[in-house]
Amino acid sequence: MTNNDILRRIRYTFDFNDNEMIEVFNAADLTVSREQVINWLKKEEDDSFCKIIDKELAQFLNGLINQKRGKREGAQPEPESRLTNNMIFMKLRIAMNMKAEDILDTLKLVDFRLSKHELSAFFRKPDNKHYRECQDQILRNFLMGLQLHLRPNSTTQD
Repeated sequence: MTNNDILRRIRYTFDFNDNEMIEVFNAADLTVSREQVINWLKKEEDDSFCKIIDKELAQFLNGLINQKRGKREGAQPEPESRLTNNMIFMKLRIAMNMKAEDILDTLKLVDFRLSKHELSAFFRKPDNKHYRECQDQILRNFLMGLQLHLRPNSTTQD
């Protein structure tokens, strides 16, 4: 999955309009224009399509955490310059304040089964022997499940 795909799916899942997207970026102290947001959300075939880099997506996800959970005291976390699916999954989990059972229930909504042990491997540090890389399929299924959870009457966006 590309960063732009993830941004589009999150926008659809949370039903954000352009102004709300800009507010999420602002919540992480990144000022973006409406035009930037629109170009990030366009399909790759569009001439004005623009790739969103890892650092910008990290700031968006940090802004989502700040909006959903409130800004933490003191200095804000530095946005990562390199994102992995594991980091994206972790940031979404934090933003939604989800426990392992909540995530597993969300995955069940799209008929995707995962054990608690398999899930916990995604949230470990990369140097841990039980760490497991989160594949696109798992992140995609989680985003679809989250969409079905938050917008049960929506049609799936894919």
